[in-house]
Order: sequence, then structure tokens, then C-alpha cells
Amino acid sequence: MNRTLKRAAVACLAMFALLMVNVNIIQAVRAENLQSDSRNQRNFFERYAIERGRITAGGKVIAQSVDTGNKEFRFIRKYPDAKLYAHVTGFFSPESADAIEATENKLLDGSSADLLLRRSIDLFTGEPTRGANVDLTINPKAQKAAYDALRQSGKRGALVALDPKTGGILAMVSLPTYDPTELSGTNKGKVFSRYDELAKEKDQPLLNRAIGQTYAPGSTFKVVTAAAFLEDDSSRGPDTTVEAPQRLPLPNTNISLPNYGGAACGSGQVTLVYALEKSCNTPFGSIGMELGYDKMKEQTEKFGMGEPIAVPMPVAQSDFGKKEDQAAVAMASIGQRSNRMTPLQMAMIAAGIANDGTVMKPYLVNKITDSKGDELDAADPQELTTAVSSETAGKLRDMMVSVVSNGTANLAQVPGVQVAGKTGTAETSDGKPPHAWFISFAPAEDPKVALAVIVESGAASVGAEATGGHTAAPIAKAVLEAVLNK
Repeated sequence: MNRTLKRAAVACLAMFALLMVNVNIIQAVRAENLQSDSRNQRNFFERYAIERGRITAGGKVIAQSVDTGNKEFRFIRKYPDAKLYAHVTGFFSPESADAIEATENKLLDGSSADLLLRRSIDLFTGEPTRGANVDLTINPKAQKAAYDALRQSGKRGALVALDPKTGGILAMVSLPTYDPTELSGTNKGKVFSRYDELAKEKDQPLLNRAIGQTYAPGSTFKVVTAAAFLEDDSSRGPDTTVEAPQRLPLPNTNISLPNYGGAACGSGQVTLVYALEKSCNTPFGSIGMELGYDKMKEQTEKFGMGEPIAVPMPVAQSDFGKKEDQAAVAMASIGQRSNRMTPLQMAMIAAGIANDGTVMKPYLVNKITDSKGDELDAADPQELTTAVSSETAGKLRDMMVSVVSNGTANLAQVPGVQVAGKTGTAETSDGKPPHAWFISFAPAEDPKVALAVIVESGAASVGAEATGGHTAAPIAKAVLEAVLNK
């Protein structure tokens, strides 16, 4: 009898031990996987049980939770001006999120450690848990001006505007766009179906072209080549004479680099500022070869290329291109070949020149407040790199002002404001129209905004008129006027 009881007791203890091991495995080892498993329906309902914080910009609510009164889906996400801010706010779906909704999720849903005190107070007072509010650096007027002007072009494209003194992002627009409300509903089937439709669209509306796509920067990159040329010898300036043949032979090839449209560049010897005003290819291709790959790449990196950047969304890596031959250096120095930049990177280049040679780290989150409005965190602007000396920045500024006043960017002129800028026309694959670029800052003497805009070639050919000065500069002008209240 005792032996039987002992065996039963041992068996029970063994089963209990196995049960405890299993419980510990579930709680300690598999807990995170189970928590994130899409089949966990508790997660699904919990996502809608908490009132997420608001996302605001310039005092304007651009994302908020609305109380439905439904016990299962208490709060759903709404996006006023949804398409205007889609690539900034992102979406909050049954199982995922994007952009600010994703990067600031723990703050927005109240689970962040930064909100521990607030949660403790709410628990003591019986208040329901609420998420923190995220205020962005976006200027609503600039955002709308960028969106409207880009949409009027009828093309795919993107624009990024920065405060050159702080790095705060004043506008970030990517077209085509989408409606995040369609991806934030409670019907999984409809949400997933709509997401698949958007993901398969040829024009990629879910892609944030401002930070997630790189392009050949075309002639806008000539300001970087000019910067490298000026930094290499401090005695050089806007009036320094440079060689400007109608065609530049490329070493070890049977081809030559022409100017845009095969045109001559002055008399064949011109000043640096004239070459930038007229956006001549041959002088800058020649300068690039003279300086060499290493100096050109180094100068590009001084403008922030190569630095891992998150705003807080991760930014695609810009790249001057791999080290090849002199012909490749010439082409990369005019923004072609394997030279690839995001619109944000080009805006940072303009901002660095505007800010006396210092590139500030770009950021999108201005401040965080709890549900009662108490500030938890605020942006602390940081220097990213020193691109050029203050003296060189001044020379580049004067030349970019001349581009707008006397050169290819006259359509960017704003009455009563001195505007600095550089146009770009970036060749794409054979048979397709070029991309149109423009980078700018204003007022030149005390910059409040720096920006970059690209208008993709799109499906319909616009031929020779797809230049930065004709297509992109007017879009930039609209944003400059919005920021400067003109």
C-alpha cells in the first residue's frame, strides 16, 4: 500500500514539475513570441482598448483615437487630412503600424517606461490608461503647400523642407499618397486586402520617397562638387576661372561629356559662378576628375552621407558611388552614374550651406506630453557634421543666390526675398524623361527654410521641359512662400 502511494506521489510530483517547467517556458521563454503571434486574439482586442495619444503638428491634430462606445473595439484611429500627412503619421492597423505610429508606438499606447509615473497616478486615481501625445516639427502651411504643388504637377515625387538651424523637418511629402484610415480599421480582411492592393500598385503609394528612395541627384549635386573645389584651396572663389569646353573627353573611353542639350558654356573658360548659374556639365566633370574620387567622396560624407539617420523613421542610405575610373568620377560629380541621394540628403546639403557649413541632424518629433499635457521630452537639436568652413558656405550661398537671380532657377524667385537655389535634371534609363530636381534655402541672409524637391519623370513624357528650373523650382517657391508667410 505504502509503495503504491509512494509511486503515485512520485508520479504526481513529476507531473507537477513538468507542468511548472512548461509554465516557466511559456512565461519566460516563449512569452514574447506568443505575445506577438498574430493568432493571439487578445492582442487584437487590446490594440483597440486603449486611447492612443494624439499626433499633432503646429497645433493641428493629424491623428487621434475616437471612442466608438463598442466594448470590443473601444477606440479606433482617425486621421484628419489623411492623405496630406500619410507618410508622416503612417497607419495603425490590426497587426502592424508604420511611420510615427510605429516608431513612437510605446509612447502613443502608454506602455513606455517614460509613462510609468503617469500610469501609477492613473491607477491610484482610477483614471483609464491613455497614451502620450506626440507633437511634430511639421509646419502645416508648408506641408499643404508642398502637397498641393506636387499634386498639381501630376507626377510622382517628394519634397523635404528643414529648419537649417535646428534640423527640424518642416514638410515631408511623397506622392502618390494613400489614406491611412483604410489601413486602420478593425476588419482584418478589409485592411489586409486594401494593404495588398496598395503594395501591388505600380506607383508605390506606400513608399515614402522623401526618405525611402534614392535617385541620381543630377545637377543639384554640383554644389557639392563646387564645395569640394573651394575647400581644396581657400584662395578660390566664385570668380575663379575654370575650363568649360563644349564637350569633355572622358579618359580611357571613346565618348565625351556634353553640356545640357549640347550647348556651349560661355567662351570655354568661365567663372565658377557662371558655370553654376548655367549648370554647365563640363566644368564640374573636369573638377571632379581633378580632385579625384577620394576627395569627392569625402566632401559628400561631410554633408552627412554615410551617417545612419533615423528621423525617427529610418532613412535610406545615400551613396556617391563606388570607386571606378576617372570617367565615372566625372559623371558622379555632376550627379549621374552611380551617385544616388534621397531627397532628405539633398535638403541636408542645402541646409548645411545655409547654416554656415554646419549640417544639423534632421528630426521629426518636437516634443512628447502625457495625457494631462505635462511635457515628458523635447527635441534637442544636434550638430551632425561640419560640411564646409563658414567662408566656403558664404561663397556657395552667393553662387546659389546668383543661380536664382541670373541663372536656371528664376521661377523660384520670391518677391522681397533673396532665394538661393540649384536646379537639377537627372537622366534616367533610356527612353524615359529625366527627373527634375531643385534644392533651395531662404532668406539667403538669414535662412529659415532649406528644402529639396524631386519630380519623377512619370509615365507621360514632358521632354526638354522636365528641367529642375521649369518643373521643380515653382514647387519649391510655393513652400518657401508658405514658411515665410509671403
